[in-house]
Amino acid sequence: MQLQQEVSAWRPRVAGVVEVFHARFTAHAYPMHVHDEWTLLIVDDGAVRYDLDRHRRGTPGGTVSLLPPQVPHNGSAATSYGFRKRVVYLDTTVLDERFIGAAVDGPDLADSALRRRVGQLHRFLTCPGDAFEAESRLVLIGERLRALLRPRLELPGGHTASEGAGTRPGIARSLRELLDERVVAGISLLEAAGLVQAHPAHLVRSFSAAFGIAPHQYLISRRVDLARRLLLDGRPAAEAAVEAGSHDQSHFTRHFKRIVGTTPGRYARSEVPRS
Repeated sequence: MQLQQEVSAWRPRVAGVVEVFHARFTAHAYPMHVHDEWTLLIVDDGAVRYDLDRHRRGTPGGTVSLLPPQVPHNGSAATSYGFRKRVVYLDTTVLDERFIGAAVDGPDLADSALRRRVGQLHRFLTCPGDAFEAESRLVLIGERLRALLRPRLELPGGHTASEGAGTRPGIARSLRELLDERVVAGISLLEAAGLVQAHPAHLVRSFSAAFGIAPHQYLISRRVDLARRLLLDGRPAAEAAVEAGSHDQSHFTRHFKRIVGTTPGRYARSEVPRS
C-alpha cells in the first residue's frame, strides 16, 4: 500500500472559526491530544476510529463528529484505505462550554441536515469573498448543534452532563490549570507538585486517571495547538516553535508531526483547496 498524505490548513476571516483543516491520510495515527476549541469533523471517504473520554468511537457514514475542547482524544483510519476528512475548529462563541458533557456522551451526530450544512460551510470557507455567506451558514450550524445537544444536558438527579466531563475536582484539575497557565514557560514536575501539595508520582497518576492523558502529553498538545495558530499567522516554523515553548527544533517537529500528521513547514505551506 502506498502511503498518502494531503494536508491543507488555513484561518479564514470568519467569526467563530479558529482553523480549517482538510486532510487525506492512509496510515497516520493521532496520539492522545487535546484542543482548546470544538472540533467539528466530517469524513468524506473511509472511516476514522477514535477514543474520547475512554470510550471507543467511530465515524459511521453520513455523520458529523463533534469533539469538545479540553477532552483528550486520538484517531486513526478504521481500514487500510485510510480516510479523507474536513475539519473546522470553532471557538466557544459558536457553542459554549455547557455542551461539553453532552458532546462527550454522544459525539457522532447522525443528522442529515447538519451534515449538509457542514459540507456547504466548507465550500464557502475556501473563498475569502464568501466570508459573509460562511458566517450565515455557521450561525445555522450552531443553532442545529445546540438543538441536538440540549436534550442531553439534563441528567437524572438534576445534574448537567458537563459537570461530569468538563470539571474534574482535586489535584488533577489544579495541575491542568497550572499547565494551562504555563503553556509557553513550562513548569517542572517538582515545582508543580509543590504548588499543588502532592507527591510527584501521585500527581502524574491522578492527572492521567482523571483526563486519560499524561501531563507531559497534555502540555505538548497545547504547545502544538499554539504553534498551529502562529504558523497560520505566517510565523516561520523555527520562530513558532520557540514562541510555543519549545527550544529544540527537531524535538518540536517530531511532536508536531505525530499530532498533526505533517511537519510544521508543510503545514505552513499548505494551500487552500479549490472549491
